[in-house]
Amino acid sequence: MAIELNHTIVAARDAETSARWFAEMFGAAEPARLYHFWQVTTANGVGLDFGSVPEGREIQGIHYAFLVSEEDFDAIYGRIRERGMEHWPGPVMADEGTINHNDGGRGVYFLSNDGHFLEILTVPYGGWPE
Repeated sequence: MAIELNHTIVAARDAETSARWFAEMFGAAEPARLYHFWQVTTANGVGLDFGSVPEGREIQGIHYAFLVSEEDFDAIYGRIRERGMEHWPGPVMADEGTINHNDGGRGVYFLSNDGHFLEILTVPYGGWPE
């Protein structure tokens, strides 16, 4: 059986605000209202469904990694720097303000407005298949 990721729910303090933050940060299309979610769709068709967490409930930060082109990396990383956001070359949050060059590409980790650990990378882990 072939399995494809269709969508995932992204916990947010305010679903619309967070979906709009993400779309702006990543240069994605405007989010669309989908039932009680705000959805941003990735280039490979995966829906990121931002849902508001009920008042008093804690948001549990999750890691989301996005494979992007070199041009998109430049644009997103530019926005990270323009906003003065903390960012790191790896998940241990050391060497703040730098990026990595794993597998011959570039990568960086940063936090979303809701505390999710985001990563953008230009080459998949282990490199491109031969």
